[in-house]
Amino acid sequence: MTKALDLSAIASEPKPISVGEEASENYAVVRQTLKRITEDWRDQPTLEELAKEVDLQPIQLQRVFSRWAGLTPKQFLQAITLDHAKALLRDSASIMDASFEVGLSGSSRLHDLFVTHEAMTPGDYRNRGGGLKIIYGFHPSPFGQVLVMATDKGLAGLGFADPGEEENSLEDMCSRWPAAQYVHNQDATARYAQRVFDPKKWQENQPLNIVMIGTDFEIRVWQTLLKIPMGQATTYSDIAACLGNPKASRAVGSAVGRNPISFVVPCHRVLAKGGKIGGYHWGLTRKRAILGWESGLSAPVLECV
Repeated sequence: MTKALDLSAIASEPKPISVGEEASENYAVVRQTLKRITEDWRDQPTLEELAKEVDLQPIQLQRVFSRWAGLTPKQFLQAITLDHAKALLRDSASIMDASFEVGLSGSSRLHDLFVTHEAMTPGDYRNRGGGLKIIYGFHPSPFGQVLVMATDKGLAGLGFADPGEEENSLEDMCSRWPAAQYVHNQDATARYAQRVFDPKKWQENQPLNIVMIGTDFEIRVWQTLLKIPMGQATTYSDIAACLGNPKASRAVGSAVGRNPISFVVPCHRVLAKGGKIGGYHWGLTRKRAILGWESGLSAPVLECV
């Protein structure tokens, strides 16, 4: 018989979910540097200036930042320059249309993670997770601690937690399927964390299995998000139009906000009307960081003048 996780007991349990003091300190450095770059990129801050702000030597910051983000601070700065941002916004609508026309196969693939997925039935969703066993664990990622959740069929949830917010993040994710049974299994979820954030493992012949647990409409929206190319963006209204209901922008926005598999199902690639960055369940600094990281992976490094 399954039962919901007793969240009140978490505080008294051992806490194997920490990524360690050093990792936490390193992410604090990376987070502050990301924030500085994304907010003040027009000033083109130098590595020396960035290092001074976090009380490190430039070579130390370069090493820590590269290990966490997969890019150097300079490459990240270049990836979010104004010309690239303008191109991203200008092309979003046509890219969305192209996604539906060319599909996801061969050299024209538009989904970088090669995700294969299955949706739970409406009855399963109405049971609020009843009968499901969901394992979970916290792991380091380029964007802070990541909470990974999975069933026996694949990845079912992915969220983030700033230092000290692990319990809140876990409660947030568990509340989506309150009748499920939750089991902490750090070893079992580690392979998902390693796979999701390592571009070298995004291989077409080794798809990542995910499980979508939501309403029919939510799943349709999430499936549409999977077709947004990495390094590009679209809007809520574009998604509504692609679903055949151009007046459903608000409903699309709600479904995007309830996406349980962040990063893999790329809700961070959806912008508000007019190209504004919009909201993000896990924080705007993290959204900007993810978009910049993806831009750096998907486009040639720009030479700043």
